[in-house]
Amino acid sequence: MSRIGKQPIEIPAGVELKIGENNMITVKGPKGTLEKTLPTGINIDVEENTIVVTRPNDLKRNRAMHGLTRTLVANMVEGVTNGYSKQLEINGVGYRAQKQGNKLVLSLGYSHPVEMEDPAGIESVVEGNKITISGIDKEKVGQFAAEIRFKRPPEPYKGKGIKYVDEVIRRKEGKTGK
Repeated sequence: MSRIGKQPIEIPAGVELKIGENNMITVKGPKGTLEKTLPTGINIDVEENTIVVTRPNDLKRNRAMHGLTRTLVANMVEGVTNGYSKQLEINGVGYRAQKQGNKLVLSLGYSHPVEMEDPAGIESVVEGNKITISGIDKEKVGQFAAEIRFKRPPEPYKGKGIKYVDEVIRRKEGKTGK
């Protein structure tokens, strides 16, 4: 039995959950609404104020999808109640970020500024050298943060670039002069 998959998910007050055909799940909460089609071999049942995810048999695919399905539903419930956010930090001389409307303009040492538009449902805020990405969909928040970091990943010699706030960069020693 999946250790994650067998755990029930509590439904907080103010959250509505609908399960349609083909495991189409809709979660409505104070922050917004999320919809997702989940794997069809897994059963999702709502019992009073908890969600229980079960699998019909022990086929390899169903075992693999059991924990995944439970985690996706839990992330949707968490997203519509509290939301998700990721923080990025810009390090380097002359590297900076600005917000222009719903565009994020990054100066990263290239010959041109890098412009990135906020995806639907995602909001980015710039405070000094920190960028905060927030939204209700964990997948979209993480993907947008990864795309921003990809524009100038941190390098190991001076630590210049864009990194997650909690990320640790393994530093390397420079050349030795002989």
